[in-house]
Amino acid sequence: MIRSRRKTLGLEITRDCRVVVRAPMRLPEARIQAFVDSHRDWIAKHLERQRQRASALPPPPTAEEIELLKARARTVLPPKVACWSERMGVTPAGLRITTARRRYGSCSGKNRLCFSCFLMACPEEAIELVVVHELCHIREKNHGPRFYALLEQYLPDWRERKKLLSMDFG
Repeated sequence: MIRSRRKTLGLEITRDCRVVVRAPMRLPEARIQAFVDSHRDWIAKHLERQRQRASALPPPPTAEEIELLKARARTVLPPKVACWSERMGVTPAGLRITTARRRYGSCSGKNRLCFSCFLMACPEEAIELVVVHELCHIREKNHGPRFYALLEQYLPDWRERKKLLSMDFG
């Protein structure tokens, strides 16, 4: 259970199949327990769904596999970023390779690009999409209409490419 300054009760099933209850600071334990009891069916259903997802995932990559992905990323990504940067007329302030598991790329407010080494497990078209997507953030910091117009200008097929992305890594 996590207590915070929130005003409502909430339930969450984590990736590792834990049930997390979020509750207001001063809410009595009895009210929290009643809430959990009233959601037993929901909890059981979603726990089972998460267990099935977890069992369908491949085993997490070994440290050796991660190092190989990082090495490939350091070879593949800098030339792609350089090529697209020139084509788009933008200049990133830096490029880092990370082991992020929840996102393939990011662009900081200071135009520093980060790419997950797990991007290397995706097809070439998907890698290119993530590179162009992050470079678009140098001009447009959000995902508003101007951002997508810019992305569409450089990759008209970005929606098809996006379907090639998969976050199924342990």
